[in-house]
Amino acid sequence: MSWQLDDVMLKSRFLIGSSLYPSPYIMSQAIKAAASEVVTVSLRRQSPEHKGGNEFWQHIERLNCHVLPNTAGCYSVKDAINTANMARELFATNWIKLEVLGDEYNLQPDPFALLEATKELISQGFQVFPYATDDLVLAERLVTAGCKIVMPWGAPIGTGRGLMNPYALKTLRARLPDTILIVDAGLGVPSHAAQAMEMGFDGVLLNTAVAEASDPILMASAFRDAIVAGRSGFEAGMMQQRDLAKPSTPVLGTPFWHQALSTHEGR
Repeated sequence: MSWQLDDVMLKSRFLIGSSLYPSPYIMSQAIKAAASEVVTVSLRRQSPEHKGGNEFWQHIERLNCHVLPNTAGCYSVKDAINTANMARELFATNWIKLEVLGDEYNLQPDPFALLEATKELISQGFQVFPYATDDLVLAERLVTAGCKIVMPWGAPIGTGRGLMNPYALKTLRARLPDTILIVDAGLGVPSHAAQAMEMGFDGVLLNTAVAEASDPILMASAFRDAIVAGRSGFEAGMMQQRDLAKPSTPVLGTPFWHQALSTHEGR
């Protein structure tokens, strides 16, 4: 079923990164297998000042996907804003996945700098996709600043640890029902993505779990199927968990074969 991300309609809820693949060819095949329609790219990888990344960019163009540039590797508001403006010029889009990191050890976003950069970029006409922690107050401030989309982490980038704080993520989903929420970073296996989708998140963005798999193309298809299954489970409406067992077959009353026998004998 189609859904709307900003001003575009999409069929896939799988947003995928374009880094760390063994080769540009495997990257493009993995993205095709993922059926993703949105691909994140790093401006720093392109090295536009040196006209770098031409082969990489040609592969991306042939995929005919929506490009979501990111500010990966930025540690200050000024650096992130400058990178975003260069990305808008290079990729001809107002979309920006905003990363302003605050810690080199776990690549945790700097919430204060993230909010400051978000406000400035929105004032400049950007559609900001902020990469954030799962902190509710930060997410609310980002929405108040004008974000229509928030991207909380499942776990630190590249760790593959899955959803470390399901309670916080459930709270985000419950408190921001009208905001597009996309789990970004930290997922390692397809079941992590299915879990996020079952919780009602609108999409999943990941990179390393696919790019560093032994078979990235096969892993991309596995995540694709998991995301579809998780979303279907959410839309289907899941049963409530119980503390006590409940038989799936009634134990009271007359067994159906006895009912059939009585009917036959009464003829």
